[in-house]
Amino acid sequence: MRTLPAGVDQRSASRHPDWVGPDDLRIKLEELREATNWEKPIYVKFGATRPTNDVKLAVEAGADVVVLDGMQGGTAATQDFFIEHTGIPTLAAVRLAAEALRDIGAEDEVQLIVSGGIRTGADAAKALALGADAVSIGVGSLIALGCNSASFWQDGSDHDASADYQRLGTDAGFCHHCHTGRCPVGIATQDPELEQRLDVGRASRQVTNYLKAMAMELAALARACGKSSVHNLEPNDLVALTIEASAMAQVPLAGTDWIPGHPKGGW
Repeated sequence: MRTLPAGVDQRSASRHPDWVGPDDLRIKLEELREATNWEKPIYVKFGATRPTNDVKLAVEAGADVVVLDGMQGGTAATQDFFIEHTGIPTLAAVRLAAEALRDIGAEDEVQLIVSGGIRTGADAAKALALGADAVSIGVGSLIALGCNSASFWQDGSDHDASADYQRLGTDAGFCHHCHTGRCPVGIATQDPELEQRLDVGRASRQVTNYLKAMAMELAALARACGKSSVHNLEPNDLVALTIEASAMAQVPLAGTDWIPGHPKGGW
C-alpha cells in the first residue's frame, strides 16, 4: 500500500526527511502551495507534545490551519508503548494551543482543529469552549462504520466474525490489527473478498446518524449555556470536577473560583 517491496519494514510513526526544522517546513509549505496553484488551504497536523512552540512554528511557516492531535488519538499502526506513553492529553493541549495563537495575534487568521479522543457532542463542546474552531473525528467514525463489530452485514443478513478475529489473535471490541490488512468487517483492508463484507449503504447511514446525533448534542449544550452559536462557547461555560482537570484546562474547580497555579479568578 505504501509502495514498499515485500520484506521491507514500514516505520510507524515515521519521520519526514524533507524537513527537520521550521525553515524546512516553510519551504515544504511553499512547495505545496505551488503544487495546488495557491488554491488550497494548508493544514499542518502534529501530535500534542509542545503545542505552545509547535503552533507558533507552524503559523510562522505559513500554515492556514493547525490540527492538534492529543494523546488519546487512536492508531492501530504503531507500538503500544508509543500509543500509551507519548504526547500530552487533548484537554491540556487545546488550551495551550489556543493561548499560543492568541499570543501571536493569529486567533482570527489561523484555524485550530483539535483531535484525539473526540467521540461525542460533549467532547466537541468542551474543545470549542477551550478555543478550538473545529474538531476532527477518527475512531468514532470508524466505530460507526462497523469497526470492531462482532458481525458484518452481507447479502442482507448478519454474519458472525468471531473466528476471523480469533485468527488475528484478538476479539471483537479489542482489535488493533489494521496494519495486517485482514479486517474481519472489511474496513481496514484492500483484500477484495474482505471488502465485500462492508455494506457501504448501511455503513454510510450509520456514520450519518452518528454525526447528526453528535451535532445535536453539541447544539443542545450550547443552548444550555445560553449561546446562539456553538462557536460562542467559551471557558467561562466550563468548570472542572478534579484538581488535575482544573489545572490542565485552566477553568475553575466546580463550586469555587479557584484555578490551581493561577491568581484568584483565573480567566
